[in-house]
Amino acid sequence: MSEKKKEKPTHLTKTGLQHYQELLEYLKGEKTIEIANRLEIARGFGDLSENSEYDEAKEAQRENEAEKARIEAILSNYVLIDEDNDTSIVKMGHVVVLYDCEYDEEDEYYLVGSSEADPLKGKISNESPVGAAILGHAKGDKIVVKTPAGEAKYIIKDIKTNDN
Repeated sequence: MSEKKKEKPTHLTKTGLQHYQELLEYLKGEKTIEIANRLEIARGFGDLSENSEYDEAKEAQRENEAEKARIEAILSNYVLIDEDNDTSIVKMGHVVVLYDCEYDEEDEYYLVGSSEADPLKGKISNESPVGAAILGHAKGDKIVVKTPAGEAKYIIKDIKTNDN
C-alpha cells in the first residue's frame, strides 16, 4: 500500500497570503468572465478550426485554470510566518542587514518563503543559500555561504522586524 506523500507547506507572510487570496479571487471572477467574453466573441467569427481569436482565448483559459490550481494548492497547504518581535536571532519574517566582506557593502534582505521570494526587491527565501545560512544566527555572527561561484562571507549587522 503506498501513501500519498504530503507536499511540504509553503511559508507565507500576511502580505503574501493576502496577495494570493486576492489574486485567486481575481482569477476566479474578473479574469474568468473576461476570458468567457473573449470566447463568446470568437465563436461569433464562425469556423472554429481556423479561428485564431478562439485559439488564443482557449489558451488563456487553460493558463488561467492552471494558475488557479497553482494558487489553490498554495492556499490549501501553507504556514503563516509569525510576526516575531524577538530579533535576537534571524527568523523568517525578519529583515536582516548583512555586511558583505568581499565587496565591503551592506545589503538588507527580508526573509520570506520561496513563493514570495524576489531577490531584486530584497526578498530572499529561507531555502536560498543565503537565507538558509543566516536562519538561527544572531547579530554579529559571521556567516560563510557556499554558492556556485565559491564561498561568500557575511556578518550579520542587524536584525529587524518588517514594518511594511
